[in-house]
Amino acid sequence: MNQQNSVIDPARDLPPLRHWGGFLVSGLIALACDASILQFGILVVGLNPLTARLIAISGAMVAGWLAHRRLTFSLSAPPTLGEFSRYSATAWIAAAINYVVFAAVLYVLPGTHPLTALVFASILATFFAYMGMRYRVFRGRA
Repeated sequence: MNQQNSVIDPARDLPPLRHWGGFLVSGLIALACDASILQFGILVVGLNPLTARLIAISGAMVAGWLAHRRLTFSLSAPPTLGEFSRYSATAWIAAAINYVVFAAVLYVLPGTHPLTALVFASILATFFAYMGMRYRVFRGRA
């Protein structure tokens, strides 16, 4: 394969603590954004929780994209619309995986506590989201 066309792993040269710490902090930033917009939408704007949640997810998605590109993968190149599109697709697929696994656990094992199902589903979705970010969204070219 031609060296100029090889895909660069964006986390390859980052120290593991820096990389995984950035992943954790970026996730917390997105969560805080999500929760803040949700509460604002419900308490200040008067939206119903389902509508407020859609807006909150969208806002958190932008915050997560910008945080992950900078904190998790240390990218210095300017963000692009294509990158955001790939990130959005990955995030929505991860959310769908989370929901489907959550529902499946509760259906297959009806005695399971919903929080247990949530944790299990979130772990699987987080793995998918990370792999998508690392190898699809924030990849570079040599």
